Amino acid sequence: MPRTIINLDPEDKRWLDREARARHVPMTEVVRQAVRAYRVRVETQSKPDLMTALDHTSGIWHKGDGLLHQQRLRDEWNHRP
Repeated sequence: MPRTIINLDPEDKRWLDREARARHVPMTEVVRQAVRAYRVRVETQSKPDLMTALDHTSGIWHKGDGLLHQQRLRDEWNHRP
């Protein structure tokens, strides 16, 4: 695992030390968990899951039967001269 040196405000460092003692883990583990949780939160915000994407796009087609429209488009591909 690569090592990284960071500068922290003194009150943040004291908080990390207290949190590590309370959890009975090294301070570095608290930092790793925080970075991992932050990364997961950012990545999930930028990429909606399938159900969220479907919920946001449901009902945006207002020009009739979408499946029929798709079939007509595909029929055009098959009937090119």
